[in-house]
Amino acid sequence: MSIEKKKVRVGMIGYKFMGKAHSLAYRNLPFFFDTKFVPVMQAISGRNEAGVKKAAEKMGWDSYETDWRKLIQRDDIDVIDIVTPNSTHFEMAIAAAEAGKHIICEKPLSMNVNQAKRMYEAVQKNGVIHMICHNYRFAPAVQYAKKLIDQGRLGNIRHIRGTYLQDASMDPNLPITWRAKKEITGSGALGDIGSHSLDLARFLVGEFQEVVGVMETFIKQRPIQNEGLNVQVDATKMGEVTVDDATVILARFENGAIGTFEATKFAGGNLNGNRFEINGDKGSIRWDLENLNNLDVYFADDEPGLRGFRTINCTEEIHPYAGAYWPPAHIIGYEHTFINLLSDFMNGIADGISPKPNFEDGLRNQIVLESIEKSAMQKSWVNISEISNNSLVTNLK
Repeated sequence: MSIEKKKVRVGMIGYKFMGKAHSLAYRNLPFFFDTKFVPVMQAISGRNEAGVKKAAEKMGWDSYETDWRKLIQRDDIDVIDIVTPNSTHFEMAIAAAEAGKHIICEKPLSMNVNQAKRMYEAVQKNGVIHMICHNYRFAPAVQYAKKLIDQGRLGNIRHIRGTYLQDASMDPNLPITWRAKKEITGSGALGDIGSHSLDLARFLVGEFQEVVGVMETFIKQRPIQNEGLNVQVDATKMGEVTVDDATVILARFENGAIGTFEATKFAGGNLNGNRFEINGDKGSIRWDLENLNNLDVYFADDEPGLRGFRTINCTEEIHPYAGAYWPPAHIIGYEHTFINLLSDFMNGIADGISPKPNFEDGLRNQIVLESIEKSAMQKSWVNISEISNNSLVTNLK
């Protein structure tokens, strides 16, 4: 006789791009993973009733709300999933924690370090389980890279090169969106895509010690898009772009490694080039999101004539998470990184442990982001401790 598993009732705030990705993951999670708890898509929230109702019907949510506060206060909700613009994360997460709801939040965690610190304190004080959705950690190839590093196969880490290259903003006639407004998003390419590279660096290499950065806005004004039934762009009305289009970073890590990072939406021909290469004194690894199943590996002790990168297709049972899916080389995709992440989240709720990456990781990442912004502003190196100490972030080990 099968024992019915406890159901975790999820309420999600937001329903656009990330809402779609998270919804698909909730729907498919029980099919692939035998988690201790299983999610129920209880309710979704959005300001536009017609839009959120349509999204609920299409994506499989049982009900909807037009006020996120009502969603959080519902007795039939156990988890709050936040997939809204960055400026809203703080208020929603604090309210959810105080209501005793477990929380998963999109990245970056907040608008600044002070907000992130208070969010971290809130989830700790209220004893709720929490995660931040840095989903690229959950590609099996990235997890296998972590395993090789932890096993010492690469030796002492010397370098990491992380790039996140897109060309999404190159057209100057593209209308201005919330992602171009600092008061809503916090930062541009740095926080939107660069935060992923920084999180992967922390996951794989270790904690940052100091950084120096250059931030640039190439197109400083964009047409304003009029919202309404007939959405159109008014080329005569221009809005100020108040965030970076591109950021370049040099970094030193606490373990002695050095790193270079680049985040830009002006790299023509790059659709979603999230890539890294890590070099140690015994070997190297490199990975590219656009070919996410493969990990390139090099070991220095290979015999002469065979030295060079080999490509490992990380789709076998030995590779983390891959065994939940298909036979070897039957590749998985972007959406599966969210499923893998949510499998840890559901098990974390069952075990009473917040899986990584969680709000502590979100806070640490926010400290690095703010350090880079400060460095770019004052045109000098910034030690990570300057931001953490100034913000009284003293409970991080």
